[in-house]
Amino acid sequence: MLYRTAAARSVLRAVSSSNASIARSAWTNTAFKAQLTTSARQWTGPRSTSMALSPFRQPVTTALVRYSSTEAKKTLIEEPDVDMMAGVKNDVKVIKDTFSLEGVPKEALYYGLAGVIPYVVTSLQTVFLSWEMNNAVTLGTTHYISVETAQAMMNLIEPIQVGYGAVILSFLGAVHWGMEWAGYGGKHGFRRYATGVVAPAVAWPTLLLPVEYALITQFFAFTFLYYNDTRAAVKGWVPAWYGMYRFVLTFVVGAAIVCSLVGREQLASHFTSEHGITEKVKALQAAREKDLAKAQAAAAEEAE
Repeated sequence: MLYRTAAARSVLRAVSSSNASIARSAWTNTAFKAQLTTSARQWTGPRSTSMALSPFRQPVTTALVRYSSTEAKKTLIEEPDVDMMAGVKNDVKVIKDTFSLEGVPKEALYYGLAGVIPYVVTSLQTVFLSWEMNNAVTLGTTHYISVETAQAMMNLIEPIQVGYGAVILSFLGAVHWGMEWAGYGGKHGFRRYATGVVAPAVAWPTLLLPVEYALITQFFAFTFLYYNDTRAAVKGWVPAWYGMYRFVLTFVVGAAIVCSLVGREQLASHFTSEHGITEKVKALQAAREKDLAKAQAAAAEEAE
C-alpha cells in the first residue's frame, strides 16, 4: 500500500514538472516573437536603394541568368558581318591582275588587235559558207546565197586565211631579229636569229598544203612561238609585257583557226577544196594539156 502511494506521487510530480517546462518554453517563444515584431515595426533606419526602388527582391540565380543572356545578346550584336563573296572577289582580282594589259603600249595593243581582225573575219565567213552549203545538201536549198556563190567564196577565202597566217608567223619571227639588232637584253647571236628563221620556214610551205593541214600546222606554229616568246620575256630578251600580249593575240587566232576547222569538217563529204597541192597539180596538168591541144591544132592547120 505504501509502495503504491509513493509511485502515484512520483508520477504526479513528473507530470507537473513537464507541464511547467512546456509552459515556460511557450512563453519564451511568444516573448521572442513579440520582441522581433516590435523591433521590426519600430525600425526607422536607412534602407538600401534597391529595396526602396523595388518592393520585391529577385533571387540571385534569376539575376545571373538574365545577366548572362544579356551579355550573349551583346556579343551576337557586336560580331562583324562576314563577306561571303570575299573569296570570289579575291579570285576575280587575281585573274584581272594576271591578264592585265596595262603595261602594253597603246600603239602595240591597237595594231595587234587590228591585226587579228582578218583572221576572225575569214573564220566567221568559213563557218557561214559551210552552213549554207550544208543547207543545200540537207534541205535542198540555201537561205541567203546560192551554192555556186558559196563555193566560189570558199575557194577565195581559203588562200587568204592561210596566206595571212603565214605573213603573221613571219612577222612574229622577225620581232626577235629586231630585238637582237637593238641589243635588248644583251646580244644572243644565233639563238635569237634562229627563231626569226624557223617561223617563216614553217609558215610559207603551208600554202601548198590542203586547207585543213595548213590550218593545223599554223595552229601549232602559233602555239610554239607563244611558248618561245614567253620564255624570252622571262629571260629578259623582250619586254616583260610581251608574254601576256602574245597570249591574248594567240588566243584569238587559235580560236579563229578552231572555228574554221569545225566549219570545214561539215564539208568533208560534199566539197572539194581547190587550195590543196593536189588541186594545184591537177590544174597545172589541165593547163598543160590544154596548151598541148592548142599547139597540136595549130600544127594541124599549118600542115593542111
